[in-house]
Amino acid sequence: MSLFATSPNGWLAGLAAGCARLVHPSVGEVAVRARQARLIGVLLSAPFFIAGALAQTLFLGAGPALMLALIFGVFGVAFAAVVLVAATGSDRTAALLAMAVALVPATLALAASGGGSPVAALMAAFAFEAGWVWRSRRAVLVGLSASAVAIIAAAFVAPWVTAGSPVAVPSAWQWLVPILYAATVAVRSATLAEERRSRDAGVEASGLDRALDAVVIRMSPNGEVLDASAKALALFGLAPELIIGGGFFERIHVADRVGYLCALADLREGAAEHRKVEVRLRLPAGSADRRAGNFQAFSLEIGSGGGEEAELVAVARPIGELAELRQAAVAARASLQALEVAKGRFLASVSHELRTPLNAIIGFADMLDQGLVGSFADQRQKEYVALIRDSGHHLLSVVNAILDVSKIEAGTYPIFAEPFRFADAVAMCHSMLSFQAGAKRIAFTTELGRDAGEINADRRAVQQMLINLAANAIKFTPEGGSVVIGARRIGSRLHFWVSDTGIGIGADDLARLGQPFMQVRNDYTRQHEGTGLGLSLVKGLVTLHDGTMTIDSAPDEGTTVTISLPIAGPAPRPGDRPSDAGAAELQLAKERNDGALRKTA
Repeated sequence: MSLFATSPNGWLAGLAAGCARLVHPSVGEVAVRARQARLIGVLLSAPFFIAGALAQTLFLGAGPALMLALIFGVFGVAFAAVVLVAATGSDRTAALLAMAVALVPATLALAASGGGSPVAALMAAFAFEAGWVWRSRRAVLVGLSASAVAIIAAAFVAPWVTAGSPVAVPSAWQWLVPILYAATVAVRSATLAEERRSRDAGVEASGLDRALDAVVIRMSPNGEVLDASAKALALFGLAPELIIGGGFFERIHVADRVGYLCALADLREGAAEHRKVEVRLRLPAGSADRRAGNFQAFSLEIGSGGGEEAELVAVARPIGELAELRQAAVAARASLQALEVAKGRFLASVSHELRTPLNAIIGFADMLDQGLVGSFADQRQKEYVALIRDSGHHLLSVVNAILDVSKIEAGTYPIFAEPFRFADAVAMCHSMLSFQAGAKRIAFTTELGRDAGEINADRRAVQQMLINLAANAIKFTPEGGSVVIGARRIGSRLHFWVSDTGIGIGADDLARLGQPFMQVRNDYTRQHEGTGLGLSLVKGLVTLHDGTMTIDSAPDEGTTVTISLPIAGPAPRPGDRPSDAGAAELQLAKERNDGALRKTA
């Protein structure tokens, strides 16, 4: 069997393809399908030759009424046999029935001609047609037996047929039907020889067809399928003949037809030599997933030899598992997005509900601590009030940090870029944390290059980065250590860093730093409170500024966090950059909503 399962090109190929479409889809074996297609072709064409033979031999003796009755009977039986084969997928009963019925007109035609007419040569058709359909010696013997039965029966019925009427005299025009039949025999013999040559030359292609888990389809430039490999039966659940012509396009899902036609147009116009498109094909019930409506996903790789008239070759592979994985990934992504939205709403709601009572707690604790409502009877009361106030400040900073991180993750954290001197932001951070560093006898210094100059960025965000990094450095540096804030300009970017001589970070923990609520776990860090949000907030703010952040650290060797920001500022985003007239008002509103600068826990 060759790689492609259809007959040679030409009008005969079209007839063969039409007969092949009438074969029942349940017939799976390629050889059986081909045999039934040949039988259908013989049943559809034989009545015309039988009718011609009857008209040439029986017309004068039997009259038109009997002759027409015989002709209609022959056509009816032949077409009924075709319907039987197409409806049941069984061909033995139909073949025997057709041969038995064909003996009647053959016997009458032979008896009416007296055996001397050229029509008598058609008796050989029984053997040839049986051999053509079944391709076996046994079938030829059955055909020869049928011819012998017709000849013997003609000898017995000849007196009855020719009684009262002269025997038809042979004439030249009676050679017409035998000659036409001989022409069909010659054409089919040539076709058979070509099929044998193709089969011998296609051994390698057949092996490729078996090795390739795909359907190979040959089509015209406009997408009409010319040939399909036998793998169509295994992968499509369809015989190759059923997708010939427009049968393949009709089975493509409506939503996928546009992409398929666009790929064909690109190949036809020479815009590309290869196109890959995914389509869903409607397959017979039982060969596809019923949940998908009998549609199954396939990947089509279509190639062209070049030129508008060049034929196209497509390779169809099933990708059902890949399609299911994609659907699962889309569903998982949608579920994750829904969870992110729900988390953001929850954090925003909880943060708002917590900030209101915390502000009251902190405010009243300050009033009590300053003695605005009277002095304390016991000094311990003052200490307790201070603890309440400090705890309230800490909890408020945690709530604000959670809210900021949730805004960054949701993409709603606003950035208002403006030019400012970077040294001013460093000075503000240094003054805010110098007391904390002095309490631990830590040398807190700055090393700013002369070229640091101005930077166009969100001033509050940059100050928040510096405060969080410096606060972490001071917190995790033992007494007597040092913390340095440095900066310098490199090209169009400003690089600034915070380095310390603290406990350092292991390689395993470095990969997880920057994730919300992630903290380095060791004996030293357990002595300090914190939520692990500070570095996560810095990372988010750096990303919003189109910057980068790197961390260099090793246990007991200290840590250096380096941030690089574009001096010209982040790329403009819709809604990020306010007008000059409203910049001050928006900045004040931002400070009222987000609170003052703070150390993030």
